[in-house]
Amino acid sequence: MQNIKEEEVNRCQIQEWYPIFKSVSIKTLIHQLPESFIQYLLDDLGPFLLPVSVLNEDALPNRIHNPIDEEDFQVSEGSEDEAEESSPPPSFPELELQVKESVESLGGAVFPKLNWSSPKDSAWISTSGSLRCTTFSEIALLFRSSDSLVHDLCHAYDSCDDKSSSRPHNFFLALRKWYPSLKPEMEFRCFVRNQKLVGISQREVTTFYPILLEKKNGLLLQIQGFINNHVRNKFESENYVFDVYITNDERVKIVDFNTWGGFTLSLLFTWEELEHIHSEGDDSVEFRIVEDYCGVRPGLKTAVPHDYLDTSQGSGWDQFLRNTADEELRQQSTEAGA
Repeated sequence: MQNIKEEEVNRCQIQEWYPIFKSVSIKTLIHQLPESFIQYLLDDLGPFLLPVSVLNEDALPNRIHNPIDEEDFQVSEGSEDEAEESSPPPSFPELELQVKESVESLGGAVFPKLNWSSPKDSAWISTSGSLRCTTFSEIALLFRSSDSLVHDLCHAYDSCDDKSSSRPHNFFLALRKWYPSLKPEMEFRCFVRNQKLVGISQREVTTFYPILLEKKNGLLLQIQGFINNHVRNKFESENYVFDVYITNDERVKIVDFNTWGGFTLSLLFTWEELEHIHSEGDDSVEFRIVEDYCGVRPGLKTAVPHDYLDTSQGSGWDQFLRNTADEELRQQSTEAGA
């Protein structure tokens, strides 16, 4: 596996690639986050407080709490615990107003992400069971509850052989337009080695979609044409991975960029297989899909499109996500400590 450089990781930040590929991506508005908000996300020791809203429309409670616990735990007047409990909640009025304007301009609903990652593991805490947000408090709740974002905040460069920092200089909030009816079978991961497309994988590998058997050849030609016309030689890394979504009217949209290797999932390939395909030296592209019910990967949670996943109770993914959450967190901890 090729060593990964910090500059390659940096190119995969949404605020870096989106301006280049804006015309062929999901409409997104990006805001630089104040350091005070980053420290708020990193504060694991303080009480779970949501920011004080400057807008009346924000109806979420400021404090996430359990009244029973509060009855069982009481402190005497003047204690240090009481002082901490009564500390003023955080407030980010300028950022909140910016978010409000962006949400309105994007149609009233968005899904949020940081430089690289979305808070997909905390979708269960929202009222919709998804990453759909309409207010700043909903975004803050998802971010504050997410362990996935720890990657961006503390471990983004852990796979780099020239690592010089544990975090980027600045963090950004990307607000992406929410679409309620995207089809998970229409998202694909593309693997590019030395600026040559070598492999394409169905992105959601936990389900068999018969329609993909019928459309496979046409989809391959469509994705190849898109890469030649819109991606090749525009993304500066030689080796990288990116996800695309194909709309009902057969337009191809870039969803995200990732590094070749590192934390990136190779899905229906192994990295060794992708390297071998590249080493053969021809122009063939291997396109892999789940071709029958026996080929699904139930242990690999990809949830495509990740950021639009509906995990509300009874959705089918609800129990699956709950059962795999502990295992995913253990795996993340192991990778972070490697």
